[in-house]
Amino acid sequence: MQIDLIILAAIAVFVISRLYAVLGQKTGAEPPARRYREAPARAPEREDGAVVEGEDRPRIRAAFTGPAAAGMEAIAAVDANFAPDDFVKGARRAYELIVGAFADGDRDALKQLVDDDVMEVYAAAITEREKAATEPMRLVRLRQARIVDASVDASKMARVEVSFESELSDGDNMRQAKEIWTFKRSLNTQDPNWLLDEVATAS
Repeated sequence: MQIDLIILAAIAVFVISRLYAVLGQKTGAEPPARRYREAPARAPEREDGAVVEGEDRPRIRAAFTGPAAAGMEAIAAVDANFAPDDFVKGARRAYELIVGAFADGDRDALKQLVDDDVMEVYAAAITEREKAATEPMRLVRLRQARIVDASVDASKMARVEVSFESELSDGDNMRQAKEIWTFKRSLNTQDPNWLLDEVATAS
């Protein structure tokens, strides 16, 4: 009797283990495992935070403001790269170079930065100063530079007027200078350089 019970118990353990082995495996009746698709990469953003969808879209330029707005719009209509802030930075650098070259009597450097009429006036002033052996006025500080007017004529010659306020010194005397410098550039050429076209005393 005990032997029969032991045999039945062994058979039961065997059957249960087989059922567990079968039920514990995956079968074709089970739902397929859920697949997760990788999220698409986020569209790139512009510097101003706008999201770019698909191909790059042209940026919309803000309208110019101030008294020279109409003239700057006319320049930008021909030269899409024209930007007032960049122009003022370049004008400040040109002012420093021209004032420095004039003080040094460097005619070659001036020829690269001013037009023929201004060059003639500067060259005469340098010659007169050299004869008088007087000390030149040198730039101490450029206080301000801002665009006050701009225009484009029928021949596509662009002109931008910049108001400069600076401090100059000859070593003994300090002078406050307020001037309007007019820079010009032909929009018919690929040359990006502007030349000093006129200098006038600001009121």
